[in-house]
Amino acid sequence: MDPIGSLICFGFAGFFFLILLLSSFFVIKQQTVGVIERFGKFHRMAKPGLGMKVPIMDKLVARITIRVQQLDVVVETKTQDDVFVHLKVSVQYFVIPEKVYDAYYRLTNVHQQVTSFVFDLVRARVPKLKLDDLFEKKDEIADAVRQELGHTMEEFGYNILKALVTDIDPDAKVKEAMNEINAATRLRMAATEKGEAERILKVKAAEADAQSKALQGKGIADQRKAIIEGLRDSVEQFQQAVEGSTARDVMMLVLMTQYFDTLQSIGEHSQTNTILMPHSPGGLGSIADQIRDAMVTAGEVNKGKKE
Repeated sequence: MDPIGSLICFGFAGFFFLILLLSSFFVIKQQTVGVIERFGKFHRMAKPGLGMKVPIMDKLVARITIRVQQLDVVVETKTQDDVFVHLKVSVQYFVIPEKVYDAYYRLTNVHQQVTSFVFDLVRARVPKLKLDDLFEKKDEIADAVRQELGHTMEEFGYNILKALVTDIDPDAKVKEAMNEINAATRLRMAATEKGEAERILKVKAAEADAQSKALQGKGIADQRKAIIEGLRDSVEQFQQAVEGSTARDVMMLVLMTQYFDTLQSIGEHSQTNTILMPHSPGGLGSIADQIRDAMVTAGEVNKGKKE
């Protein structure tokens, strides 16, 4: 063989050896486990970091993450009161580090397997609940999914960390009807509260009016009492000051004074609707006689009733 041919053969051999040498090294990231097979049979697990394998004999067939993962499953089902709803169930899971072999070799598609279990569990429980109860008991459904799914998936090397019912979406017509019911309920409550407020205002106004009238009546009574007491004192003082004067003379003088005071009060206002009938100051005597006769008659009536 000529030198050039030998050089080419050595070059190909060196290149092939370099490729084999480089292929024997691999890198596993943190929170990940490598699965190595030798001639198609499971050989060992590779830890995170730089690793080596025997070229041609060994093969890195998978990198299994042991971090927490989440799978969102949307399930369409029917409630007890025949309402179709879409439930969104979020399942959080991770591969148990000690059971990576089971997680890789016993399940072909973990997402499909978990989805099937969630569908089965949700459709077995939701049809037993009414729509209103479904919203209240969604946590119970989530706990049931976590527990039952956890028992099943543990033997396959998976741990179910949590299951959450993150959304309950009824049919659009059902949601519209529910909103209308809530709106009508709130309007009825508002009308009731408004009527109660108006009733309280009317009651308070009536109580205030009654109290005002009572106070006005008391004021008028006190005023009349004060007038009577003042007249009595005036009569007594006038009789003491003027000898020979009688109560009738005093009353005539008081009425005359009140008469002129009234005329003066009317005259002080430029705008008044008071109409003065033809009269004379001498008519006060006739008015006083009428008042006296009425008082005497009332006294005689009361005296006859007592007898």
